[in-house]
Amino acid sequence: MEPNRDGPDLRDAHRFAVQAARAAGRLLRHGIRGDVHARAKNDSGDLVTDLDLAAERLIVGRIRARWPEHGVIAEEGGEYAPDTTWAWLVDPLDGTNNVAIGLPAYVVGIALCERGSPVLGVVHDPVAGRTWSAVRGQGAFVHGSDPVGRRLRAAHRPVPAAPVLAWTQGHGVRRDDSTARALKVVLDSTARRVLQLWAPLLAWVMLARGDIDGIVGYHPEAVDLPAGMLLAAEAGMAVRALDGGTFDDRYGVPADRRSFVAGPPETIDRLVKLVTAAQWIEPQVRRLTPVSLGSVGW
Repeated sequence: MEPNRDGPDLRDAHRFAVQAARAAGRLLRHGIRGDVHARAKNDSGDLVTDLDLAAERLIVGRIRARWPEHGVIAEEGGEYAPDTTWAWLVDPLDGTNNVAIGLPAYVVGIALCERGSPVLGVVHDPVAGRTWSAVRGQGAFVHGSDPVGRRLRAAHRPVPAAPVLAWTQGHGVRRDDSTARALKVVLDSTARRVLQLWAPLLAWVMLARGDIDGIVGYHPEAVDLPAGMLLAAEAGMAVRALDGGTFDDRYGVPADRRSFVAGPPETIDRLVKLVTAAQWIEPQVRRLTPVSLGSVGW
């Protein structure tokens, strides 16, 4: 990889991010062997644990020691030394809700963005001991124990009669959001299976490997989107806005402009038609009142 002469050497940053994600993964895997105490961090029901905070401190500390002039936006701690040109996005534990119920499905995500758009992304799975990464224009990589990795290119999958899709939505999406509900109705009635993993970066890895046929995201969280999106795109996947237009990959755009559909280039148009069909049933969905939790005694 050639260094970026207008910013950090991307070869150096790539190695650094892989090593930082792995170090955070070791911390998480060791900590999860003990008692994990989760607590709500806001009214949305999203959770946080001491492991999230410890892994974030590790990663952010390394970034600030190596590139103190760069901005850092972290899932739990907010912004550090904001920079409008170079910023690191850190999701120290993507899958906290899974960890809280004892489900070993979680990853570490790190991205480096230039003027808002990702140029480097790393996803590390502490359970599998594997790491995936991508550098814009240089491709996607899968790492075992080796620090360099080998090129990752999604295997060709036959066009499915009914796709396997992943769904992700932001924490701020309300239960009565008619657009989200319409999208779910369309996906559930068309797909062979819809995965809701509570760890969006895992879904992006599965798409980049060719394990699933697409992902639909509605108002997704900004901090984990760039790393996953870049990984899938560099592995050969297409990412579009929900209306089929060009997807704006800058992390600072409003939530309603982060919605997306992603999949193989040969089927992306079919996926876009699938999600745009939701607009025709949304008026009917809007008239339906969701069952309140209080009415069933939850």
